[in-house]
This record gives sequence, structure tokens and C-alpha cells, in this order.
Amino acid sequence: MAKIKPFKALRFTDKAGEIRELVCPPYDIINEEQRLALLEANEHNLIRLELPRGDEPYKDAAKTFKEWLSDGIVACDENEGIYLYEERFTVKGKEYSLKGFVSLVRLAEFSEGVVLPHEETLSKAKTDRFNLMTETGCSFSQIYSLFMDEDRAVSSKVEALSAGAPDICFTDGEGVTHSLWCIYDKEAIDYIADKMADKKLYIADGHHRYETALNFARANSKDLKDDNERTNYCMMFLINIESSGLVVFPTHRVLHSLENFDAARLLERCKGDFDILEDQPLGKAEELLDAAAAKGEKAFAFYCGGESFSLMTLKNKAVMAEILEGKSAAYQNLDVSVLHSLVLERLFGIDKENMANQKNLFYTRDISEAISEVKKGTANCAFFINPTLVTEIRDVAAAGEKMPQKSTYFYPKLVTGLVMNKFREPKE
Repeated sequence: MAKIKPFKALRFTDKAGEIRELVCPPYDIINEEQRLALLEANEHNLIRLELPRGDEPYKDAAKTFKEWLSDGIVACDENEGIYLYEERFTVKGKEYSLKGFVSLVRLAEFSEGVVLPHEETLSKAKTDRFNLMTETGCSFSQIYSLFMDEDRAVSSKVEALSAGAPDICFTDGEGVTHSLWCIYDKEAIDYIADKMADKKLYIADGHHRYETALNFARANSKDLKDDNERTNYCMMFLINIESSGLVVFPTHRVLHSLENFDAARLLERCKGDFDILEDQPLGKAEELLDAAAAKGEKAFAFYCGGESFSLMTLKNKAVMAEILEGKSAAYQNLDVSVLHSLVLERLFGIDKENMANQKNLFYTRDISEAISEVKKGTANCAFFINPTLVTEIRDVAAAGEKMPQKSTYFYPKLVTGLVMNKFREPKE
């Protein structure tokens, strides 16, 4: 099953500056304005390597990386270790602690059932990450994965090992406090590796990076089972799937450029499958969605302008078994499955290819952004949804299926740059 091992993490040195100015959010949620702001704060911010720009961005990243290694801006630890990582944050007035560990994990084909995905990926993103790995010889960010820890053997050990003061601790601009403990004790590492040996790993975030790592290993390794080949391993953050610190935000659907859009006609056509509660105050959307989720109902807030919305609640879940025959019950019962199958595909004609290319829709986790786009007239309407449950992610992955894109948004994102995995020298 899962095979983990320690590694000599590449980390920023004191010469680089303050760590809070050196790390960055995941590359795929950063816009150009944010990228420039990070570099303005510190020229050594990792975004220079993680999201390079220019005519030859990957070669430039490799050149810069080589300079940083030579100048001592970054350096590998002298000893192999695993790295305990915690995020403390607040959501809707409630405080959370998310704590797990970072280590190397041996790559496994999805067909082996050791590492399980839950979401579809795009080829463009995988090509980008592959090119960056090829030139730099390094993975700068970790894949976020979950595991079952019924007896809490691993979780308890992580708690015990992090009882003292962290080696690194800082609070970012969003109020999230990041802490890192460097663990080099072989006995402790062996204990965790042994307890992880019978685990399955469920990818929470970083599907593109995992598939890229697999592609890279296939291209560069003679034997994917060779434990001595560094490219056969990827860097992962691993956490108990039952952690109370796991928070998943919903990702709302915003539709645009629809021909002959008619909100009233749409609602009329939906009445066969949904109970429709019209003219609800816009400010109560999240409250009513929360209430529906608490009752186990599948509900969506349909917004097409003004200060009100319509609440759509599925009448009979059995219809999903007919619409998605052949899919698991876990997949059939997903909120996104209901919305995509019964509304987006059937009524709007927005199929999977359209969704992948975002031809008629885009995604946001910010309801206010969706409302603004509709009010400005740049979007026709929006559907606000409830978040996917962590247990649903597990069950869909265990069934060997993948959710539609943008089905989950784990919050907060793992910071990039505290630990990195250098597996060979950057290219000249």
C-alpha cells in the first residue's frame, strides 16, 4: 500500500529574508497582479520559480533556481526528515487547526488502488508542470492527500511530535497561521512509515501535480518500483480524513453567453424534478442552503439578478439512479452531479467538454463575485451550491470514479515554499 519515506527537504535560508515574504499560495490561484505583488515584497519569493513568466519561462526558472542554490538562498537539509505542518485559521467565527505531515510518497498508478483521485484534470496544466519539473529538477509544492486513521496511531504521533515550539511560525495576510516542525528522529519516522504502510491515500488537492509526477516518472525511470530512484516519489502533505480541521468550500457555477436565456422558462422546466421556492431574499441564500444540507436535501440557489433568488430542492433522489445509471450511489448523490446532470447538461446543453473549456460557465467560491457578474450583465445567471463532504470525496474515489472539475475547494490552501523536493540538479 502507501510507502512513505523521509527526505532532505530544500528550504529557504536566513539569507533569503523573512519566510512570510518567501512563500506563496498555490500557483493556480494566483493572478498576475498578485504574482507581481509577491515579487515586489521579496525578489526571492518562490513564485519566481513556481509561476515563471517570459519567452522561455521554464529555462528562466531553472537559471534562477541554479543561482539561488549557488548563492545559498535555498539549501537542502543535512539530515533526512519528515515535516509536521499546521494551519490555524478561522471560518465564520469558528477556529480550526489542520495538522498533518509532509514526506515523500512512492508513486503508484491509480489502477493499483493505493493513491486514489476524485477529480478530473486538464492536460494543459499537466504539460505546464511537466515542463517546469524537467527544467528545474524540483517539485516546489506538495500534493494534499487524506488517509483513514481509525485508531489515530499516526495522528496521535504527529500531535506528540509537535508538542514543542515549531521551527517556523508566521501568520499570512489572510490571517492563517502556518507552523512547521522538522522531525529528523529515525525511530519516530519509522513508526509513522510503518503505520502508513496499510493506508490508501485520497488526493484532496493537487491532481494535476500527481499525474504530472507519474508522467515524469514514466519518462525518466526504468522501473517505477525502484526505491532508489528519486523520481519515483512525490512530495505529499498527509492528514487524517477525520480531522476536525478539514474545511471544504463550495465552488459556485456562473453561466454566461447563453443563447435565448429565459429564467422563468428554466424554472418552469425544472418543476418536474425540483420544488421551487421563488423570491427569497438574496442575503438568506447561504442560510437556506445550510438548512437544506442539514436535512440531507439536494438544493441550489438560482440567481438571475435583482435582490432575490429561487431555491431549487430535488424532489426525489431516485431520479439520479436513472440519469446516471452505471455510476456509484456516492457519485449519483453528489450535489454537483445533480446540478450538472439535471440542469446544466439537460436544460442548458452544457456538456462535459463545455465545462472543461469553460465555454459557457466559470467557477467561483465567492458568492459576491457571482452576484456582481450577473448584475453587471457579464453573466446570465448563477447557481450557488453546498460544499462537497469529505466523506463523499472518499466514497467517490473508493468507487474508482472522478467528480466533475471544481467539485471541491479545500480551505485554506497549503502554502508553497516551506519545504521543497529537489530530486536532481536544474538544467543549464
